[in-house]
Amino acid sequence: MKELTCIVCPRGCRLKVDDNMEVTGNACPRGKMYAINELTNPTRTITSSIRVSNRPYTLVSVKTDKPVPKDKMFDVMKEIDKLSIEAPTRIGQIVLPNILGTDANIVITKDID
Repeated sequence: MKELTCIVCPRGCRLKVDDNMEVTGNACPRGKMYAINELTNPTRTITSSIRVSNRPYTLVSVKTDKPVPKDKMFDVMKEIDKLSIEAPTRIGQIVLPNILGTDANIVITKDID
């Protein structure tokens, strides 16, 4: 029996998952899906920031546009750490496509003029 706390909504349901992947404790169907995904294929959306090379002391926020496998999180962060961009930037602008073959892109989350 595995125990998880659902993070899909602020409710934070205490989930229990047995060996047959039967989920209990969820208040909605999203909790069941979260528990199954977390135990079979855990993924995370990664957020970070990168340097804006033509603006001293300026960073811009970035994130993956899709969740990436949890076991690749630190490798993705290493790739993000190598990045920089010049202003202007636009929300949704792709900085690095298909990072590490995950089908996720690193995208800008803040406009800078």
